[in-house]
Amino acid sequence: MKNDFKENIGDENGKDGSAATKKKRGALAQWTESLIHMGLGESILRVGTHALSIAGIIIVIALARAYLNQSPDSLVRGAQAQAPTVTPSVEIESVPAVENIGISGILRGANIHTIIPSRPRQDIVNYTVQKGDTITGIADKYGLQPKTVFAANYEILQDNPDNLQPDQKLKILPVDGVYWQWLGGIQFGGWAEYFKVKPEDIINYPANHLDPVAVGDYANANIPKDTWLIIPGGYYQYHVPGQISWISRDNPASAQVGGDGSCGVITGGAIGVGSFVYPTPKHALSGYDYSVKSNHLGIDLMGNEGDNVYAADGGVIVYAGQNSYGYGNMIMVDHGTGFQTLYAHLSQLFVACGQSVSQGQTIGAVGNTGHSSGPHLHFEVRTASTVVSPWDVLPPP
Repeated sequence: MKNDFKENIGDENGKDGSAATKKKRGALAQWTESLIHMGLGESILRVGTHALSIAGIIIVIALARAYLNQSPDSLVRGAQAQAPTVTPSVEIESVPAVENIGISGILRGANIHTIIPSRPRQDIVNYTVQKGDTITGIADKYGLQPKTVFAANYEILQDNPDNLQPDQKLKILPVDGVYWQWLGGIQFGGWAEYFKVKPEDIINYPANHLDPVAVGDYANANIPKDTWLIIPGGYYQYHVPGQISWISRDNPASAQVGGDGSCGVITGGAIGVGSFVYPTPKHALSGYDYSVKSNHLGIDLMGNEGDNVYAADGGVIVYAGQNSYGYGNMIMVDHGTGFQTLYAHLSQLFVACGQSVSQGQTIGAVGNTGHSSGPHLHFEVRTASTVVSPWDVLPPP
């Protein structure tokens, strides 16, 4: 009986629930169906769709605002917690240039290379001659004229390219010009004038390391003797040791100094080039200077016994031998240019009367003959009527 009762109650409840639900659904269906019959179904669908879209947009905006309102630190911590740390490897050269990003000022791309500007050399360098070198090739290597290489190395090259040999040590100037030793004895202004430059061109040249205040008057510069100086842009005249020109002398040459070694009248022979070179390797005084007042008509050039003596210019030998007036063994050369040169106190003579010689040719050896207090060369320069100071015709020391 009890079971029957429960079943009856359940059936009744189920029937009643199902009937209510069906009733509600029937009312909604009838309302919807009536709206469709009225032609409003499509409009209701569109309104519902738009409403759902708007609701979705509102939800997205709300979530975005909530995310953006978080602190930057929390965002970073969150990102770090979610992703492993990766260190990117980027080549600097691959980074594109940044342009027009609203930053004021000058933008510069990254450059890992340091460019050091080249500066002009101001000091002398030493160059060791290599096999196959030429004067022109060495000059081109340093951006100089070949004449500058000769002018800085006369004692080695003597202006003759054939004298260039491997392993020679050459001085290479920083600029075109001349490298010469200042030995004093004359005004510095005149010394500079010989090279066709101004005294200040030499004194103010940085590589000479001169203090203008200590130098004082440029024309009479206070520069220590034996100082080697770069003469930027200085004029240099080539010496021509092998050059011999022949003439028939309308005025026969004869030595202006008599003695046993006089050659008499010479009617032919070589003439000089019209300029003079030093007759000894050393260009310094070892004794008396030229002085008309003291009747010392030449200069005493330093030398060791046996050192070479050179012809100061080309010409013909008009005296070669002993002299009884204190000169000892002596040579005189007539240059055919109005000048004669005299070489005294020689230990040896390598030429004979009437022989033609070229400028720079070895004609004798330094000695101590005649009235001499030690080995040196007594050197004179004469014209047909007078004796002149050798300093007036020789290049600067």
